[in-house]
Order: sequence, then C-alpha cells, then structure tokens
Amino acid sequence: MTQNATGLKRTATALAMIAGAAMWAGVAHGAAHSGGKVMKTVPHADLKNIDPIWTTAYITRNHAYNVYDVLFSMDANLVVKPQMVDTYNVSDDGLQYTFTLRDGLRWHDGEPVTAEDCVASLERWGKRDGLGQKLFEVVDSLTASDDKTFVMKLKAPYGLVIDSIGKISSNVPFMMKKEMAATDPFEQVAETVGSGPFVFQKDEWVPGSKVVYTKFMDYVPRDEPPSGVAGGKVVHFDRLEWLYIPDQTTAMNALISGEVHYFEAPQIDLVPNLQAADNVEVKVINKMGSQGWLRLNHLWPPFDNVKARQAIQALVDQQDYMLAAVGNPEFFRTCGATFICGAPLETDVNTSRIMKKDIDLAKKLLKEAGYNGEKIVLMQPTDIATLNAFSAVTAQLLREAGIDVDLQAMDWSTLTSRRAEQKDPKEGGWNIFHTSWIGPDLMNPVVNIGVSGGGKEKAWFGWPTDQKLEDMRSAFASETDPAKQKEIAVAIQERANDLVTYVPLGQYFSPIAFDKTKIDGVLETPVPVYWNIKLK
Repeated sequence: MTQNATGLKRTATALAMIAGAAMWAGVAHGAAHSGGKVMKTVPHADLKNIDPIWTTAYITRNHAYNVYDVLFSMDANLVVKPQMVDTYNVSDDGLQYTFTLRDGLRWHDGEPVTAEDCVASLERWGKRDGLGQKLFEVVDSLTASDDKTFVMKLKAPYGLVIDSIGKISSNVPFMMKKEMAATDPFEQVAETVGSGPFVFQKDEWVPGSKVVYTKFMDYVPRDEPPSGVAGGKVVHFDRLEWLYIPDQTTAMNALISGEVHYFEAPQIDLVPNLQAADNVEVKVINKMGSQGWLRLNHLWPPFDNVKARQAIQALVDQQDYMLAAVGNPEFFRTCGATFICGAPLETDVNTSRIMKKDIDLAKKLLKEAGYNGEKIVLMQPTDIATLNAFSAVTAQLLREAGIDVDLQAMDWSTLTSRRAEQKDPKEGGWNIFHTSWIGPDLMNPVVNIGVSGGGKEKAWFGWPTDQKLEDMRSAFASETDPAKQKEIAVAIQERANDLVTYVPLGQYFSPIAFDKTKIDGVLETPVPVYWNIKLK
C-alpha cells in the first residue's frame, strides 16, 4: 500500500516536471528587477486568497505576516510579548484589560493606526477563529477610549485573554483598517492595506506565478532583538518576491543554481540533494513540527453517521502515512495525541483506532452505518507533496474497504476555497480532505479548532456538532489549575476521537532550504518570516 502511494507521488512529480521547467523559465524572466536588493523565495503554495480571517490557509497567513501587524506575538519560547501594543494593564478583579498602542504605527496609505481599527479587527477575528470565539463569549464590551487606547471588559475572569490575542497561527488576529475590518467575516476583504513591514504590490500579483512585496519605509520596528515571531521586525532588503514553482525538482534546481534564495517547503526525498549542494543549508525552523489531518465532512452521508467516521479511523496506520508523505524517519514520528506529542497536554487516551489499520473493523462499521456504495469525494491537492501523498494513501485505503472513491485533483488554493462549501458533495461539495497544522495551533483544546463541536456556525470546515465538546472547551478556557486543565483535555480527546472530529496522521518536521552564500539571519520560528534576513 505504501509503495503504491509513493509511486503515485513520483508519477505526479514526473508529470509536473514537464510543465515546471518551462514555467520556471517564464517566472525567472518575469522576476527580473532593476535597482535595490531583491529577496526571492519559493513559497509552499500559490497565493489566491488574501484575507487571513476568511481562511486559515497557511499561505494566506504567511502573506498576512508580511503586510499586517499584530497586537501581541510569541517569542522563541512561545511566550506572548507585546508587538503593536506598548503597555497594557489588568484590573485587580481580572475583568478589565486596558491596551495602549505604541507610537509610530501607520497604515501603508499613510494614515495612523487607531484603537478603533484594533477594536474592529478583533471583533471580526473573534467571529471566525476558535480561540477568538471562546474569548468573545466572555467579552462584555470592547471599546476605544481614545486614538491609542482601547478597553476590553469581561463578564467573568478569563485566563486566556493575552494568549488568545497573541496566537501566532491561523487564524491570527491581524490588525486591519476599521473600514476593511467591517467586512463580513464570511466574505473576503477586497484590498490589503496593512501596517506591517512589507507593502503588498497588488498590481504585480500574478496568481499561479508571482507575488511581490516592497519594504514599508515608514514601518517602525520594536527596539528589541527578534525572537520567534516577536521583537523587532527589521527588513534589510527592498523587495520580496514569492515565485510559485509547483514542481519540487524545478524549485530545488532554482535554489541550487542561485536563481532563488529560499525554498520554504522542500519534500523530504530532495533533502539529500539539497544537503549535497555547497551553497545550500537545510534546516528545521519549526521545532514543534506539524500534525497531519484527515478531515471528514459531518454534514453529508456517509460521514454524518459516527460509525462511518469511525470506520475511517480504523483504516489508518500512521506509519503508512508518514512513510508515504515524509519517508525519512528522522523527520517524523507516529503520534496519536490530539494536542501534539511533546506538548504539556499529550496523552494516548482513546487512540487505538488510529494507530493500527483494521480493514475488517472498517468494513463492519461501514455496514453498520448503512454505507451502500455511494461515491466519496476526496479532494487531492497536487501541489503540496505531503498532502498529495496523504490523499493517495487514503484513496487506496478507501478502495480496500470497498468505498467508491472520486479522487478530485486540484491545487491547494482551489481546495482551500472549496472546502468552505457546505453543499452536497454531488453538487460541488466534498467528503474528505487532508491538511496539516503546526504545533502552536494544536497545543490545547481552545486553540485546536479541530476539536470544536460548534457546527455550521462556529466549527472549522467539516462542521462537527456537539454541545458537550463545546462545553468542555469552555470549561478548559475558564480553568486555571494546570492539573484540572489536563483532566479536561484528556476528556476532550476521548470524546473527540469517539466522534471523529478529525483523524491525526502523525507528526512531522518539515525543513526549509536556503542559499547560505547569499542570505543569513533566517529566524527559527514555527511560521516562516522574512524580516531579519540579510542579503550578502
């Protein structure tokens, strides 16, 4: 089974190389720029959606880190630190938080950042993000008291206020102008006017090819060293170009030949070639790693039936997925923990169905669920090697279990738009897709949106509905005793695995690669960022 999945991956890569070489010639030509220092990178996916609140896609998150700024962020030790905020204080009863913005914050159009902008941005984020939703359940009011100060009043003490506002991955509470933050959170903002260290050059954006950013000359970094995604965001070049190269071998050769400086997500089987190149350094900058997911649509048959969902659990052996998608055991581990291995809330409770494949059990559960040969739509992102391999493994397992699979190939950006569709899979919806999340997005039951039971209104794509899960997540957020938090987290993992909110496929550590003869200053962060990098 693993050999078959690996074969499919190699076939897809070979086919992509035919078009990839020709496309790269055009991208490289189009990337020419006269004057100034230009940093060129190959991102992990094509940028099609530019609203980081509308989507949790990491490519959009990375785009947003270039152009937007945040109130708080996490340093290299995952400690939340002020970013746009200068000072803040908490009342003695824990019910009022007062935030004051630092001096010098300006939007890319020259206007000053105001407290009203921040209030509107937090409110929009709080309608989409799982951590934000829980925070706003206890927010009584959020108001600007002057141009630089805003006040959050709570209905009850809540221990995750700063952790929520300071989360570093999707959905990140990026600050937008008030009029843009007024956009319905279930619709995309049309423009990108941020206050971050780079300006998005929308007129040079070519989806499927190139994204361009320029240094924001009026950005005022914090006067402190960078650490993680916090600290001083100092940009040392004039122009940043993302050059989308879907074929991995073509991207690798572009790095080795010096055409690009940075390759964000090389697949593991290319690492030996990259390590052998004199000019290339391969490095894991996300020390917590990522967790692969198989996500099911709870709204439509057959996976509206819990036994059908448990049947999919029974098909999974994480080792098969990790070998197919990653290959080298140095870069992965099997891990059934919902809140990720190596983190404080790690537990193996109720993980037996996802650690050892049992085809007979899967068939039995499908029969009990009433599955009768209906076609299952499995979305396959062909331009992200890891997720492409996950999809191939799942397709083979579904066929072994007697499921009729409609494997629909598409690029990742298309998938991230389509997964928001709640329509019947026969009419453009879906049944299954795969994704992955970095460690900081998984560490507890509030930040890990995969265990939300909020249904159509609040849950992430797939839309599990379970009020008990939501009540337990709220109880976790309100609890301050670490021992009791752990008890709640274990109970949430047990229930989430019974309901199959998602299926974890293992934990892996994706390296980046960069031209060490041309750049230095690459930060070790769970999120790739481009400040602090210097061109030699």
